[in-house]
Amino acid sequence: MLSLIPTILVVNRMAGGILMSLTFPELRRAMLKAMRLSVVSRRSFLLVVLLCVLRWTAAGAQVAAAPPATIYLVRHAEKLTDKRPDLAQQGFLRAALLPNLFLQTDGLVALPKPEFIFATARSKNSNRPFETVMPLSSALNVPISNDVLNENFVDLAKLLLSGQFAGKVVLVSWHHGTLSQFVEALGATAPYVWPETQFDRIWRIDYPGGRAKVTDLPQRLLPGDSK
Repeated sequence: MLSLIPTILVVNRMAGGILMSLTFPELRRAMLKAMRLSVVSRRSFLLVVLLCVLRWTAAGAQVAAAPPATIYLVRHAEKLTDKRPDLAQQGFLRAALLPNLFLQTDGLVALPKPEFIFATARSKNSNRPFETVMPLSSALNVPISNDVLNENFVDLAKLLLSGQFAGKVVLVSWHHGTLSQFVEALGATAPYVWPETQFDRIWRIDYPGGRAKVTDLPQRLLPGDSK
């Protein structure tokens, strides 16, 4: 019991209990007094401490990190068919027009501008996600962060939801094979499994009231794009 009492008293202090102001001599006297308590009294004492700990733990669990205001997920633009890691000519054209989604043009209402841009880390097989957002980065004067590998999308999702980007607008350029899972990791449900031949959509995730809501939007940047 002697070894247990100091731990209990310290935990109770963390919980905001009445032992907050005890000095060391007072703490020693409280320990000795607790040792002299009857079995029933000791049980009651431990019960009170347990309730304080549970209250403190529950209060901490309720403090969730605030999410970003908006997260955009886009697949990289059109790719070459010869397995080179770069975009095709059509892909570079789409990338050049991507800033139009966030800049008011032709009387269209622009989407909120990204304040942070992420892209998949370069690999021997692909640098396309990075190439897709290069013109956007230049147009908005926002640097590209591309330190996370494609398969480590969960790590990026955790970072985005950590509170570091609370209330911010973030755009992520990724590979289509993991986009649906990426959405799940961001607390939402993917509208569908991203098709192999689709390059002209953008998934917008908003967090009204802290709950994720996904909207599937057309880019409408090139002739033939979906509506």
